[in-house]
Amino acid sequence: MTITKAACVGRPRGFDIDFALEQALHVFWRNGYEGTSISELTEVMGIKKPSLYAAFGNKEQLFLKAIELYENRPDSLFNTAFKHEHIADVIRALLVGAAAQFTDCSHPQGCALINSALSCNEASEGIKEAVHLLQTKHQSELIDQFAEAKQRGELADDCQPKVLATLIVTLFKGMSIQAADGATHDDLRHVAEMAVTGILAQHVKRYSPVK
Repeated sequence: MTITKAACVGRPRGFDIDFALEQALHVFWRNGYEGTSISELTEVMGIKKPSLYAAFGNKEQLFLKAIELYENRPDSLFNTAFKHEHIADVIRALLVGAAAQFTDCSHPQGCALINSALSCNEASEGIKEAVHLLQTKHQSELIDQFAEAKQRGELADDCQPKVLATLIVTLFKGMSIQAADGATHDDLRHVAEMAVTGILAQHVKRYSPVK
């Protein structure tokens, strides 16, 4: 592939795209899309505006690349939880994992997707739609997980996969907002454990916990 001269204008020597993108992700994660300015992005990324535009395009394109990085993390909530075989362990990993990840001090608090969605206004319709599509994708993945578990006989016959998925997503949103407002890991872990206990008691038919 031929790189045009224009594509490299303004890019400083030693510019690390992956590092810069991770820094941008943390700013979007903390402030949301609307609350993040180009000047703040260039400062934390250690580059000037021409370098940002040359490497990533505009602010919207940078945000989408940052969220793609967030989604593809090997230790992301869904990637980690879906490694479990029994649906009870998946549910526990999702909710207890959310309590841990949303309050992890190595990065901004809460969920980057949820934080960004809450900050979008009408002027950011494209971003709002992109985030909504990702959230819909996650909910569909949950529905599929629960439907398959019900077919395996792990969930009660009257369990509705779509309703259970909506409950999990609703808990995620509440926990993310609480984390962003200063809730501690212990605060959210107690909430997660209480929710897991109720869900397993009502919906799980056959369960052998992971040792």
